[in-house]
Amino acid sequence: MPMSSSPAVVVASAAVVALAVANRVLYKLALVPLKSYPFFLAQLTTFGYVGVYFSILYVRYRAGVVTRDMLALPKIRFAVIGLLEALGVAAGMSAGAMLPGPAIPILSQSFLVWQLIFSVLLLGKTYSLRQIIGCLLVTSGVILAVASGANDGHLLSGVKLIWPLLMVISSAFQAGASILKGKRPDIFVVNSFGSGFQALFVFLLLPLLSNLRGIKLAELSGHLNGGAECFLNVGESPIDCGGAPFLPLLFIFINMAFNISLLNLVKMSSAVVASLTATSAVPISIYILSLPLPYIPQGAELSASFILGGMVLLTGLILYNLPQSSKESKTD
Repeated sequence: MPMSSSPAVVVASAAVVALAVANRVLYKLALVPLKSYPFFLAQLTTFGYVGVYFSILYVRYRAGVVTRDMLALPKIRFAVIGLLEALGVAAGMSAGAMLPGPAIPILSQSFLVWQLIFSVLLLGKTYSLRQIIGCLLVTSGVILAVASGANDGHLLSGVKLIWPLLMVISSAFQAGASILKGKRPDIFVVNSFGSGFQALFVFLLLPLLSNLRGIKLAELSGHLNGGAECFLNVGESPIDCGGAPFLPLLFIFINMAFNISLLNLVKMSSAVVASLTATSAVPISIYILSLPLPYIPQGAELSASFILGGMVLLTGLILYNLPQSSKESKTD
């Protein structure tokens, strides 16, 4: 394995940070024109992943990296992974459309907390005291950030509590999916079949998820047509769809590039290096999303409690992801 200080790893790490920031910023920008149609964007994104991942899987199969035995693995685990990821992306995009931009990177870090809880309950995994303290700091940071909306004039004031809670719940679904992936024969086997089932479940769950947003079954077809028209920026939609289809397509492209670059960094270095690298993008993303941006000209004012929550959360993330000492490794 190459040393983490090698030039190639430095370049790969810089690419991950840049793509992670762009991914978080474009996540919010893509939801500006499609604010009323988050499920359309969720479906479009998952179908994009199906095409990309299965194309890569085919190339790896032809190269002999993926075997027939890998492809013949029981699909029930992939189906459960796909269901959880479908619920995660649908809930996340519904919440993201209603939340201020800087709140999204903060709330999505609850993924770590859920991942620790599920790995203890489902896998019986143990963690060091340092990791537990780091996780508690992440939880405290999220709570401080959400509490910043309790007073008028703060970032989340005027935002219904359901939306930050839904973003946290979406992280729980995604964390559950990551735990179920477990030891995998090949990451692209898991991601390909997982994305296939994810696209299927997003489609099947549309009536239920839409009903939660007040869209009746009889209106679903018209709603999807409206989403397509808004995405293509055609027709006479009563909603301002400025920025479409460029912003949603750019988000999908950057999102895929980020995930693939992160996998590449894990292979070149380690999961710890990849986690710390992705973590460094959180404060940068929060800062950029607080600025006036195209289609979000008003920006967002960060309250003192929100900034404090972000600092506590970032400290927890770094503490959790620090390399383990030999003593800690023996206790895990």
